[in-house]
Amino acid sequence: MLRKASVPTASNGKYSPGRSKGRSPSLESGQLAPGGKVALKQKVTLLRGISIIIGTIIGAGIFISPKGILQNTGSVGMSLCVWAACGLLSLFGALCYAELGTCIKKSGGHYTYILEAFGPLPAFVRVWVELLIIRPAATAVISLAFGRYILEPFFMHCEIPELAIKLITAVGITTVMVLNSTSVSWSARIQIFLTFCKLVAILIIIVPGVIQLIKGETQHFKNAFAGNDASVMGLPLAFYSGMYAYSGWFYLNFVTEEVENPEKNIPLAICISMIIVTVGYVLTNVAYFTTISAGELLLSKAVAVTFAERLMGNFSLAVPVFVALSCFGSMNGGVFAVSRMFYVASREGHLPEILSMIHVRKHTPLPAVIVLYPLTMIMLFNGDLYSLLNFLSFARWLFIGLAVAGLIYLRYKRPDMPRPFKVPLFIPALFSFTCLFMVALSLYSDPVNTGIGFAITLTGVPAYYLFIIWDKKPKWFRRLLGK
Repeated sequence: MLRKASVPTASNGKYSPGRSKGRSPSLESGQLAPGGKVALKQKVTLLRGISIIIGTIIGAGIFISPKGILQNTGSVGMSLCVWAACGLLSLFGALCYAELGTCIKKSGGHYTYILEAFGPLPAFVRVWVELLIIRPAATAVISLAFGRYILEPFFMHCEIPELAIKLITAVGITTVMVLNSTSVSWSARIQIFLTFCKLVAILIIIVPGVIQLIKGETQHFKNAFAGNDASVMGLPLAFYSGMYAYSGWFYLNFVTEEVENPEKNIPLAICISMIIVTVGYVLTNVAYFTTISAGELLLSKAVAVTFAERLMGNFSLAVPVFVALSCFGSMNGGVFAVSRMFYVASREGHLPEILSMIHVRKHTPLPAVIVLYPLTMIMLFNGDLYSLLNFLSFARWLFIGLAVAGLIYLRYKRPDMPRPFKVPLFIPALFSFTCLFMVALSLYSDPVNTGIGFAITLTGVPAYYLFIIWDKKPKWFRRLLGK
């Protein structure tokens, strides 16, 4: 049922033949390359690249993070500044990934760039943390928002039971896993439809908000910076919430090998997408404050629904449905993209060989998808939404900052590397410093969750020597690893 695809791997900055001798279907849209090996078609055009980025970014974040940012900034004005700053910072990070994606034309995203710049140990730790923390926690956060919003129309006048949210969330996660395990083409078609739903959900909020501004509803913007002073300890958590809402700009780099004309299309797709998303996010938050005060927003568990109830009457029932579909799209896109990171890491020998195998009939990376399922369920039933957000953000931004620092290192280590797209050096320097500074500061702001994330990250070092370096493993241990 499962076979290992014969595909090129990344090693020391070069392609080398895969370890498998047999021919089998590739991860998606495979074709036979010269020499009888299976390669991936370059089918991701500029428009598809834009839809991948926007479709993955716009998810739960814009409907969850307004509360987290306002809570940690203390005022309407400061929260809007953080939204704009996070958009600008995300654009800087996206530009850095545009350079990395055009000079290192391999799939795998963060993992591949850290492997190229710093070698196998930090790359292994990166994929280890992605497997144990980042992707399960990110999927749990998005799916919890999906569960809350999908149930909102049925509990308009009472509190939604937490158990009901988690049960419907579990159904949503299971559906995403089955979809990505069953059919790549259906997963892609559904993602296009859900991207359309995301844009509709955003416009449903922005348009009435603009109308409110035209009518002069600006009372919540008076003395916008008045309120609780933002603490130095709260700002990192506010930035985590904001950067979580913008996260997804890096997912196109997970499928670099399939991008048509990557030197041109990766930078263009990233720039266009980030401008659209940043403008949309800031306008959405302005729209919220035309109708909801800061205090009311903090008390609301579903900000978009509260906004719709004030302005749209019976039509407000449509908003949680669109938001739930938006969250489902992010769940689907995230699992689809990150399973390829596990696929590439297995191809490099950093994960069990079974994770680089694909279903011979369905042409899906079945093991790389379902490996996430048990850990996601554990996090779903053993953590609340905002602690999970801080938990995953520490590890995620630590390694994204490291990957961008690798761009600077590669400028000096490999100055002759072709760079069709090149950013000014101050952009990666500022972005990596900000990421690493916020990560360090968060250890003081939320020592429990970030401390747990840090401890699990450190377990990647002994795991590397145990699973990768140690040659004299017992036979039963080798069989367990698929070797």
